[in-house]
Amino acid sequence: MALNNLAQERRGVCYMGVSDWHRLIPLAWAHVARRTPLREQKRTCASLLCQLATASKGGSLRKVSCVEPRKYVRESECRANVTRYRLEEQRTPVARGVLEREKVISALLDMGFSDIHVNELLSMWPSVPTQQVLDFISELILLGLNPEPVYVAVKKSPELLKLPMMHVRKRSSYLRKLGLGEGKLKTVLLCCPEIFTMPQRDIDGIVGVLREKCLFTVQQVTRILHRCPYVLQEDPGELEYKFQYAYFRMGVKHADVVRTDFLRYSITRIQQRHVFLERLGRYQTPDKKGQTRVPNPLLKDILRVSEAEFLARTACSSAAEFDVFKKLFAREEEEKTESPMPDSERLSVDEEEEEEEEGEEE
Repeated sequence: MALNNLAQERRGVCYMGVSDWHRLIPLAWAHVARRTPLREQKRTCASLLCQLATASKGGSLRKVSCVEPRKYVRESECRANVTRYRLEEQRTPVARGVLEREKVISALLDMGFSDIHVNELLSMWPSVPTQQVLDFISELILLGLNPEPVYVAVKKSPELLKLPMMHVRKRSSYLRKLGLGEGKLKTVLLCCPEIFTMPQRDIDGIVGVLREKCLFTVQQVTRILHRCPYVLQEDPGELEYKFQYAYFRMGVKHADVVRTDFLRYSITRIQQRHVFLERLGRYQTPDKKGQTRVPNPLLKDILRVSEAEFLARTACSSAAEFDVFKKLFAREEEEKTESPMPDSERLSVDEEEEEEEEGEEE
């Protein structure tokens, strides 16, 4: 009797275990379906049911090898996927670079650049991103420049393409404030492309001399920078001295300095021709009322013409006489350098204008 009861209890436990496993079949199969390839699912299902049937008959549920994912197969598949992903990563920048270059080329062509210009612009600095080249050229186009002067300026100074865009935009904004937008920058950029690379303090120094020392108006400063961009590369002290020579020694007023592009010429050229005419009696410094006893030649006939034309038409002298004068004049300048004039003897523009106003009032 006791043996019969014990057998019934074992069968009850076994039936309960089988019942519990039947409730777990959907969950187990869902887990296997997610982690097992489709071609393995049928074999896995059959094996799993076989093991469950064995357990229902009183046997133990053995660990089914095919229920778990094949470790080594999946690891090899993962390695292959990682390798493909890395290869795609290596190819993607190249593909993106090609697309970016094509977009830049198309944009430059739309701006009006020729195929030759585009190829040369992109080949000047291969290490510079093509988008940076496009951004820099776009800034110049926005300033009012045409493609041809932009190409010439960049070819003359290729390091422009390496400038950071923040610096270029800041300098462009500064040039607009100086009035050098809307096409006026063309002459400046062709003559002095360093206007984008030179330190800001150097530009401020030149502009400060023209406004504060020489007392040019804002419009006059803009015209000087537009017509005589080489002043940006001059020493501020020498630029001030050149203006003082024109104003005090030659009697040239502000408007004439701007109109005749006086500041574009070297101080040596100005002094040699002016003093030579003065000693010949063909030029006289105007008095406070702007009057002279002899008619002075026009500045364009003194500075703009070649030396041969200057001697033939303005000075009415020979080249040999002018050569002797230049040697003597150079010696005189050396002597002046050794014993410079005290600062107290030099008048400022303000003092000169005050004296003129007092003379007019009298």
